[in-house]
Amino acid sequence: MSILSIEHLSKSYGDKVLFHDLSFTISEKQRIGVIGVNGTGKSTLLKIIANIESADAGELLHAKDFQIEYLPQSPFFETEDTVLEAVFFGDAPLMKLQREYERAIVKLERDSMNEKLQNQLFRLQQQMDAMNAWDANTTAKTILTKLGITDLEQKVRTMSGGQQKRVAIAKALIQPVDLLILDEPTNHIDNDTVEWLEDFLGKYRGALLMVTHDRYFLNRVTNRMIELDQGMLYSYEGNYETFLEKKAERQEREVSSEQKRQNLLRRELAWLKRGAKARTTKQKARIQRAHTLQEQTGPEDKKVVDVSIGSTRLGKKVLEIEGISKSFNNKLLFKDFSYLVMPQDRLGIIGKNGTGKSTLLNVLAGKIQPDEGTVETGSTVQLGFYTQNHEEMDENLRVIEYIREVAEVIHTKDGQAITASQMLERFLFTPSAQWTYISRLSGGERRRLYLLRVLMSEPNVLFLDEPTNDLDIETLSVLEDYLEQFPGAVITVSHDRYFLDRTMDHLFALEGDGVVRRFDGDYSSYLEQKQQEEAQEIRPQKISEIEKPKKEKQQKLSYKEQKEWDTIEDRIASLEEKHEAIQQQIDGAGSDFGIVDGLFREQQEVAKALEEAMNRWEELSELVEEIERNKQ
Repeated sequence: MSILSIEHLSKSYGDKVLFHDLSFTISEKQRIGVIGVNGTGKSTLLKIIANIESADAGELLHAKDFQIEYLPQSPFFETEDTVLEAVFFGDAPLMKLQREYERAIVKLERDSMNEKLQNQLFRLQQQMDAMNAWDANTTAKTILTKLGITDLEQKVRTMSGGQQKRVAIAKALIQPVDLLILDEPTNHIDNDTVEWLEDFLGKYRGALLMVTHDRYFLNRVTNRMIELDQGMLYSYEGNYETFLEKKAERQEREVSSEQKRQNLLRRELAWLKRGAKARTTKQKARIQRAHTLQEQTGPEDKKVVDVSIGSTRLGKKVLEIEGISKSFNNKLLFKDFSYLVMPQDRLGIIGKNGTGKSTLLNVLAGKIQPDEGTVETGSTVQLGFYTQNHEEMDENLRVIEYIREVAEVIHTKDGQAITASQMLERFLFTPSAQWTYISRLSGGERRRLYLLRVLMSEPNVLFLDEPTNDLDIETLSVLEDYLEQFPGAVITVSHDRYFLDRTMDHLFALEGDGVVRRFDGDYSSYLEQKQQEEAQEIRPQKISEIEKPKKEKQQKLSYKEQKEWDTIEDRIASLEEKHEAIQQQIDGAGSDFGIVDGLFREQQEVAKALEEAMNRWEELSELVEEIERNKQ
């Protein structure tokens, strides 16, 4: 059942059109993820739906008592409210009732025989029951505790940005609303908190609309995806994984349709050039069709961030870390930590908020001095440091001025000289946008610009402090590909599990009390091992688990496996031939979209079967090799 209809929504900022004539609906229990390149208007769309910003055109249709709760990217509390008061700020009557009830209890403790106070307390209890205040209070405290906020009387304005974000999350989650809107809910919270929030929202009963770059989060929470792309909206039923599949199919159909249009256009133009005479109605119609085809435009070429920047030569010595320790406010962050960073290292720093991840990165960069120990940097190291808050960004500068402060010209990996303006275009800043003041950029556009500035120095060692905050998924994917090819060392602080799994092969886990645990592997492997260790501590081992019989080595393939192994290569060849034959049919189908669409779907099924067959061939091949080794 639809609870909100968005009809013909349009929004522009100056000459920049964010989106035009968008229409879609939100239904009960839908959990919708909104994605798109930074600057396409994702946050603006959320704010319009939350009635925080106004649209240029369009309307929102919903029931009269429709309730929305909105979590902004960077919540800010200016009042003197305590944590609990801030959480209930959106429900002032409930907060007032709870305070009145607490005062009545204190008075009655002083004068337990006062009949007037007893009657007052009884009336307040009835009101608390009617407003479900007991459950709301308990729920708020439980959520705050899960989010790591335990001092409920602390003034919110005295808290760090990350702590304020947690308070804002709690405030959003306890509200009984029809639609919960979350803008980057995973920013500035640690991995454990992200996993708890993921589990909580997976069971959430209301409708959700969210923007997030966390791909694991999207995949596990959402059941519908909305993409903003060049002012258009595309909707996909399913989670992030399904979105990737369906988007690829859509783009293939668009390319196929454009190829057919181009083929038809060539034929019509050739007919015109032969000197067609416009005598009959049929000929006139054909001439008009040719002109119409000429005026039509195909799908616009997809522009993506291009990171092909080179780097300076890096010698064998990168960083020698010897016995470093650091404390803040009598809290030990890390102690006696040593490590030799190698030129090809991919090191991720993880841990809960407040354990000292960014401090460790700053110590390694020489920006903060350790209390004990030393960090020696190699003479050839050219460090690029992508910080979390990019404090040095001067908002009064224009985009191109900001980049030219680093370099006018750089060189790509293949030695090509590229100007600052050309690099900005590769990072999706058009020539006109390059003269925009930084103050007018969105948060994601600033992060993308800042990333370019760091890379413009052509570093051979990269330090990244929370690089995934506010970057769109497409830019993150390009950055991940770049890091795979980057010839130097990379050390990053991140809470993005997907990013860590994709790019890091060693981890430094700050586990509290000065402990830095070194782990060889990605984040998912680390988490799996940690969960196993915790389970071992909680549940005593059974004898049967300790003395499990060793699995006998397989000596030969089973009858079924051998039969499959003998025929699978022929099956793969047959599927490849079938896939090619369907492609030839598609190419020869001309402009009959119905036939082409049916053939395309059949081709997709063949491609899927081919992929499954190839995967099975790899499994059987490994099994055959293992059997051969066992025989030796």
